[in-house]
Amino acid sequence: MKVPSKKGYIWLLIFSLIGLVVVMLVASLLHLKAVKDEPDFLIGISQPNLNEPRQLLMNNEIRKEAEKHKNVKLIFTDAAENSEKQVHDVQKLMKYGIDLLIISLNDSEKLTPIVTEVYKEIPVIVLGRGVTGYDYSLFIGSDNLSIGKKSGKLAADLLGGAPADVVEIKGAVSSRSVEETSRGFRDYLSQSPSIQVDKVIVGDWQRDRTEDELKRILPSSPGIKLVFAHSDAMALGASRAIDALGLSNVQIIGIDGLDTVNGGFDLVKQGVLSGTVTSPTGGRESIQYALDILNREKVIPKKIILPSHVITQKNTRELGAASDPSLKQVATRMSVNPKKMKLGVAVVGSESSWRAANTESIKNAAAQDLGIDLIMQNAEGSQDKQIEIIRSFIQQRVDVIAFTPIVESGWDDVLAEAKAAGIPVILTDRKVKLEDDSLWTTFIGSDFVEEGRRAARWLVEHKPVSGETQIVELQGTAGSAPAIERRQGFEEVLTQHDGFRVIASEVGDFTTESGQQLMRKVLQQGKIPQVVFAHNDDMALGAIKAIEQTGLKPGKDIIVISVDATKLAFQAMLAGKLNMSVECNPLLGPQIIKAAKDLIAGKEIPVNIITAESIFSQETAKRDVTTRKY
Repeated sequence: MKVPSKKGYIWLLIFSLIGLVVVMLVASLLHLKAVKDEPDFLIGISQPNLNEPRQLLMNNEIRKEAEKHKNVKLIFTDAAENSEKQVHDVQKLMKYGIDLLIISLNDSEKLTPIVTEVYKEIPVIVLGRGVTGYDYSLFIGSDNLSIGKKSGKLAADLLGGAPADVVEIKGAVSSRSVEETSRGFRDYLSQSPSIQVDKVIVGDWQRDRTEDELKRILPSSPGIKLVFAHSDAMALGASRAIDALGLSNVQIIGIDGLDTVNGGFDLVKQGVLSGTVTSPTGGRESIQYALDILNREKVIPKKIILPSHVITQKNTRELGAASDPSLKQVATRMSVNPKKMKLGVAVVGSESSWRAANTESIKNAAAQDLGIDLIMQNAEGSQDKQIEIIRSFIQQRVDVIAFTPIVESGWDDVLAEAKAAGIPVILTDRKVKLEDDSLWTTFIGSDFVEEGRRAARWLVEHKPVSGETQIVELQGTAGSAPAIERRQGFEEVLTQHDGFRVIASEVGDFTTESGQQLMRKVLQQGKIPQVVFAHNDDMALGAIKAIEQTGLKPGKDIIVISVDATKLAFQAMLAGKLNMSVECNPLLGPQIIKAAKDLIAGKEIPVNIITAESIFSQETAKRDVTTRKY
């Protein structure tokens, strides 16, 4: 046997090493392929029940959307209408190591603690019924008050103003969403005194129970001309009861408008129901936003409210299930004449540092998108001038209009002109109060009511005295949405707690000067409160000046809290003069641009897009001031 030479051993060693490297490389590639084939994200879905058609459709929408993404795996649970079981379901999902939880609540109050607990570890998306507080990543739902009002208008239109009694069928006894729907329905019908809600029954969302209850009460109520059910399933039960009793001329309307067999859309087409109002499940959107959250996208809202539409036998063909035909006009126009999108923005004014940051955010977002032609004009605090600007945008045939309404009312005519021209309107920062909600497409901004609540909750937790706490409130511009809704949220929380009294509530205009003047006026009247609640930072800073001029120490002798959380507010907190500020995020530019582009593409977007916001206090100001962008 020939022994290899020394040189031969060296070559043998080299070839062996090369072979080893090749084997390791192949193994590594196989491992990478295996890892790639495995799900990147495990999402848990906790459902309150799978009895309701709505929950079944929600699951189907979630599955269908998730199937578009190979890196997503889902785990579903069914609580069978038991809140304690749903708590255990969520705990079980956490043990499985889920990356994100999607939950539709059986009972908001009972499920809030477990949602808060989970939110400390992973993102949580809440569908349908909201939790108490702010401990979640994103809420996706419907505007139940608006759905109730649309149902009320549908009922009034169907009855044609004739005197009539109505049966209202609620889904549950103690549900915030149910009460909001009922309140909206009754608020609208209050305009028609001849129409009265004569009977109210609880159907527990069940078709059979609704049928049985109606069979019991209808024979003794001959004046009933319309049944309003809070779900299409219960509306179907009402239809069966009416047929069984041989009654005629009784209209039936529901809520949900699901495009399924025996769903509301189908029942209206068949003539079983006179109409329904859509209430999207949010299943599809929950997966879309879940992936944005898990992929750490920069702009994630805190809350989105999906649009609803009235469906009748007259519009089923043109409307389609849960779609808005007006958006198709815009998409068609752009496809025929592709060009840069013209975005007209009517800025409300320059009344505060918040507004300056908001305006700059829109400019920067538009500048970074080569497909946007931004036309921006400043109304300088005048509603008449802002209306003129919007009319000029209509004449210029811009593709989308965005504006911040100075006050809530007075926009009907000009927005009707924009709608007639086929130009969608985006509201930013503030809302409008109109009879016809179709005159605007979406609102992007803050939840002002929640900001007021959060200010009040902080005050309750940091009550300065054991006895009565006297408060001076400095309101923003009269008639503006922030002033109305921040006050509403603040009062809502304080009325639930003893020992708080607002001794003065003065109306300003969101400027430092008005804050100083109003606070000086209150102090000169001999009213020395323990707390000042200002509707924005600028008025709080003005109040601080007035307090100092009297020799008192703001932040110590008088607690000062506000809304906005601008850099100036952080400086005041670092100086010990401002105690807390609730964030109102002005950086809406990226979301406005995205919404405008989606509209031009013919997409139906949420009717409300609420930004994510935080609370900042003296204790956290030093840590967080370096991250402030405005």
